[in-house]
Formats: sequence, C-alpha cells, structure tokens
Amino acid sequence: MTSLENELQSPLNSRILNCPTQGNWSSFQLVDEFGMAEAYAGLAYNAVDSEGQTYSGYLDTKGFGRVTNYCAGPIALSFDHTYEGFDEPYKGLINRPHYPLKITELQVRAEQTRYRNPDATRNREQPVPDGDEYIQVEVRHLVRHVAHLPPEVYRHYPANGGLSAIMGKHAEVGVALASRKHTVLEVRALRALRPMLSTAPEFCALNLYQLALMATLSYCPFGQKPATAPIKEPWVTFPEQPSVGNWFADALAKSDELWRVDAAQSKAYYPLYEDVAYSRRLEIVPFDPTLYEVNDPALGEDQEHPEKVHFLDDRHLGNKATDTQAFITHNDELILIAVRGTFEIIADGLRDADAQQVPFVEGVGQVHRGFYTAAQTAYDFTVKYLEKFYAGQKLLICGHSLGGAITLLLAEMLRRRSEDYNIQLYTYGAPRAGDTAFTKAAAPLVHYRMVNHNDPVPSVPGSWMNTKAGVYGPGAALMFTNVPVGLSVFVAGITNWTGEAYDHHGTLHHAMPVEFGRQQSSSILWEPGCDTISQHAACTVALQQKNGLPDRPGLLRQLFNAGHHSMVGGYVPACWAALRRWQQAHEANHTRVTDREFEWVEQALVRITRQLRAARQDLLARPEAYVRTQERTIEAISHEVSRIEITHARLSVLRHKRVRATDVYGLLAEQPELLAESVQRWRAHPENLKEEQLAQAPDNASNDALLTSLYGHPIGAPHTLDIDSII
Repeated sequence: MTSLENELQSPLNSRILNCPTQGNWSSFQLVDEFGMAEAYAGLAYNAVDSEGQTYSGYLDTKGFGRVTNYCAGPIALSFDHTYEGFDEPYKGLINRPHYPLKITELQVRAEQTRYRNPDATRNREQPVPDGDEYIQVEVRHLVRHVAHLPPEVYRHYPANGGLSAIMGKHAEVGVALASRKHTVLEVRALRALRPMLSTAPEFCALNLYQLALMATLSYCPFGQKPATAPIKEPWVTFPEQPSVGNWFADALAKSDELWRVDAAQSKAYYPLYEDVAYSRRLEIVPFDPTLYEVNDPALGEDQEHPEKVHFLDDRHLGNKATDTQAFITHNDELILIAVRGTFEIIADGLRDADAQQVPFVEGVGQVHRGFYTAAQTAYDFTVKYLEKFYAGQKLLICGHSLGGAITLLLAEMLRRRSEDYNIQLYTYGAPRAGDTAFTKAAAPLVHYRMVNHNDPVPSVPGSWMNTKAGVYGPGAALMFTNVPVGLSVFVAGITNWTGEAYDHHGTLHHAMPVEFGRQQSSSILWEPGCDTISQHAACTVALQQKNGLPDRPGLLRQLFNAGHHSMVGGYVPACWAALRRWQQAHEANHTRVTDREFEWVEQALVRITRQLRAARQDLLARPEAYVRTQERTIEAISHEVSRIEITHARLSVLRHKRVRATDVYGLLAEQPELLAESVQRWRAHPENLKEEQLAQAPDNASNDALLTSLYGHPIGAPHTLDIDSII
C-alpha cells in the first residue's frame, strides 16, 4: 500500500463523535538496524489516538505509514497482528498444546533482519538521517504479549515517556508518537545465540566440547527470581550469574556471549555460538499468569513456572530426596538434557558408594542401586517435559561423574520407550553404572564416554565391587619401571565372585597427555584398549589396599578430591584442547596422531609388555600350590598383554588417519558459511587463539636427539612393534 492510500484510511470505530481538534497527522517509517525498510514492507499496523479512536493501515514498500485526521495529542502505534503464514517453527509454536506463543507478523519480520554491530549492541549513529524524531524500539514495545520475548537492552534513542503518560490507558500497547512529526523507528533485530551442536549420531569434537560446558552448567542453580510457588508477580527474572535461567532466558536470548559455567571459573571457555532467528533458540518457556492458566498463582504448589518446567532439584523432598539436579531446554531440532555430577559430598558420596546391584526393570541386567534411584527421579522429570515439548527432535544428553552414570541409565530408559527417540549421549568421568548384561543389552544406545587420563572416578564401581566385604579374590598390583609416570601401574586379579562384574558402556574417548620432557608436551584423544592406560588412575589408587582389597573409604575420599575429575579444572580444558587440536589437524590436512606421539606411546607399550611378561613368568615359576591361588592374576596379566596389542593397532590407525571436517564439527560441516561465521566469532576471543601445548601438535624437531638415545632409532623412522616376540 502506498503512502497516499494510507492517508485515505478511516477510523475503525464508526461511532466516533466529531472532535473540534481533529485534523492532526503523524507519519512513521520502520527500518532495520542498517536503515533498510524492505523487511517491514506491507506490514499491518494499528494506531490509537488520545480519545481511544483506532486507525489501521499498511506500511508501503519503503516501510512508511501515515495516520491523518485524528484527535489532538500523540498516537500509540502497534503491530500486533498474529502471524498467519505456514512456515515452521512458527506454526508449531503458535499451535502447540502447552505454552502456545503469541507470535506476531512483526516478530517474524524482525527475526529475518540481522544486527548491525557484531556484539549486538544498538547503533550510536542514526542510519536514517531523515525524520523529525528517531527512536530505537524492540518488538516487545509494539505488541501486546511479551513474556516470550527477550529482555530489553540499552537504547541510545528511547521513546519519549512523556507522550505515553499523555496517552494513559490508550498507550498500554504500542509506542507513543508525537503529532505533526515524522518518526523513524529502528527495530532491533530479533536474533539469539545458541551453542552449536551436531545432531548426527557420529562423534565430533565440537559436541565433546560444547556438551562438556553444558554438563558443567548443570551444577549451577536455575537462578529464577522469584523461584518459590505461588509466584504472585506477573513476571519472573533471571539475574543470577552463572545460572541456567540466565543463560537461556536472558543472556543468549539477547545475544550476549557467555563463557562462565561455574561460579569459581576464572579462565574463559566460550562455546561456539551460532546466530539464529529468535524462535530457533534453546527455549525457556514464558511466564504470564493472564495468558496461561498453569501460571495462575491460585494453584499454589501446583503452579507452573519456568524453573519448575526446566529444572530438577529434589533436595526439598526430605527423606524422598535423591539429591538429583538436572536441566532441560529445547528448540525445533533438539532437546538438551544435562544432569549434575557429584556435588554435595555427603549425599552424593553415599549414593556413589551404594554399589549394590539391583535389577534394571526397564530392560536387561543389573545396575548400581544408588545411580538407578537417581535416574528414576530424572526419568520422571524428563518424561513430563517430553510429553509437553517433544515433536520428533533429537535428544542430546550429557552428564559428568555421578551425572554421567545417571544419564546412561536415563538414556537407556528413554531408548526403551515406544516413542523411538533418537538419542546421543556424552558423558565425562562417569563411573560404571551396570553389569555386563546391561551393557550388552544397551549396545544400540549411542554413547561417547570421555575420560581425562588421571581421573580415577571412571574406574568405580570397580569390577570387584558389590556391597559385602570378604567376597573378593586376592589380587596383585604391578609397578612398571622406565615408563612414563602416567602409564606405570596395573592391578590384576581382584575379582567379584558374587555376580557379573560392573562394566563400562559406550565408546571411550581418552584424553592422554604425552610428556616429551620439560620443554614440550601434547595430548591425544583416542580409544586405548588396555587397562594400563585407561584404568591408570584407579590402579594407582588401588595400590592402597588392605589384604589385597581396595580401601573403599580411602578410595572415595581420593575420588572426591581428584583435580583431574573436575569439569572446569580437568575435563573442559581437555575438551577445548581436543577441539583446537582437531581444528588444526583438519585445516593443515594432518593426522590425528603425529609420528612423534606414536613413537612415545609405542615405546612405552614395549616396556610395559616386557614387564608384564616377566611378572607372569615369575608367578609361573613359583610352587604349584601358589600358582593355583594366583590363577586369576596370571589370567589378568595375559589378558592385558593381548589388550596392549589392540591398543597398538588402534594407535597405528590414528597415525595415518586424516581429520575430516565432520570429525571436528559433525553435521554442521555441511553448512560451511554458517560454520565459518561461528568459528570466526569464536576465534575473535583471544583465549581461543592462545598457544597451549595440549591444544597443538608437537614439534617433531624438538628433543629428537633425547628420544633417539632412549629408543635407539630416529623419530619417524620405520619401526614395527612385534608384541608376540616379547611375550
């Protein structure tokens, strides 16, 4: 519609009496942050004058509109027409049965614009110099229902509050504009940030890092004010930082880049963010008691609010509490579930220690009783959420420590539901949660298990553990010499005789430091096949045993205090380093493991294998009666030797395997332009460009002379490790 056609409009209220002061006019133009009006062409608007008379019209192709012949005073301009198109996810959000959103055509148009400033701040200079007045507005200023929209940001050109005061009740919806003036309204882009996540089932370094941050965030409170039902205020806020609510309902919703996922965190670890239309962010449901009956404070304890929907913390339940904490959020592509790990040492420690095996009633096998009780609580909470918001999305689940064990059981419980969920699970430092039968039955569950090298927690409950003392076979702990400190221990022969052993589930991704000396180190992320590497930390702890048995109280104390077990101190840096390392290898077309790293690990495996062989020969040379009592230890040593051969074979593959874009970024590698924009944003932070040895491939030129003298041949020269020849 043209400006002339807009001038020909008439009031909607046909009963309006003649007003002696009629004859006023006001014109306006909607523009984006670049001063362009195309996004708002043809948009329907309403205007109300100071006498309550309503006028309607459409913006022309240049975003102009005009109201004429209205009563004296300002007008209140609004764009509150509901979106009537057919594009998803808008229609799904408008029509969903739980918390349907009042999405307007203006919101959809604003989501199609972009921020002018990379940091999403408002313009200081006016991109459109024409006009008598220039104001900066947000969608929430021009529509009636705003609970689902982002919080306001600072404006350099706010609207004139005095005009709204003159309008009184007639300015409840819209922005007040002065009469006989042309006003330019710069509409803030309606965008948001969301952590990039691949929904493909294959492992990628991006998800490993991003979900490590989300697992760490699960330790934070939800941060809602007020938080206790019944909430009588008409709104809630999320001021606490860091908190789950602040992340998803406040900061990311208005495109603030966050990095703190732990209150004590000092170093910045930024997620890789993608800039998305606001409706495609990870959502926190709105709170509006006038719009949603479930938000009515008259419901008392049954009142719903964002924290109750998205956050689980059952500590208030007294004797029924499992001390389980988790959060859930979603968009149209995925549902993100994160479960907290060991936090409160008394309650969580007792549950960690409760290693009795009980039947897994939802499936097959026996599982850890303490973890299972917590998983059942998390399951009830998750199912309630899925019943409201699941619409075919992928389920991405993550957890650290105790949270990793809980999420494994939770994910398997969900996998066995009739809905046929598409699930991928990432766990960090997770202890064993079920026996061999459970693990085999849960094999179809996609699970990537991250272990930081010196973290002992993934090795409990030990394969020997149950609840009763005195049901174990004796064992032996072997200390290797002339090998790297991190590969120096193996515990053999401790066995649980009361049932099937606890077993690990999922594909292991082990972050192992490679120390070349004081001058240089690196780290490789891989799947070793032997306990000497993957169980190193637990084997070290198990040396403190009494009569051949692990000292459980001492073990638990050490687990709680293990620095390598923490997320911010151990796992997040390791995952960040792995992502940086894989990015580097992909961009340079390098392999996952360098020749120098291969030689370092290979020579350690040679020495370990020789010493295992010597230990076995020593046992076999003892009197026959002693040999019979040590059969399990001898068998364990033989089995470990064969596992070392598997470890070497896996390392050999990585020595020649190039890193692909999908290894680094998963499904997002198929969107190169979006990926390039997000990676550029991530690398704009100096913390992600800092040179750190664990995040880069080692220099083959450094310390080669030292290594050659130790290993007897040049680095990179052909060398075959013949395990059989030294057994």
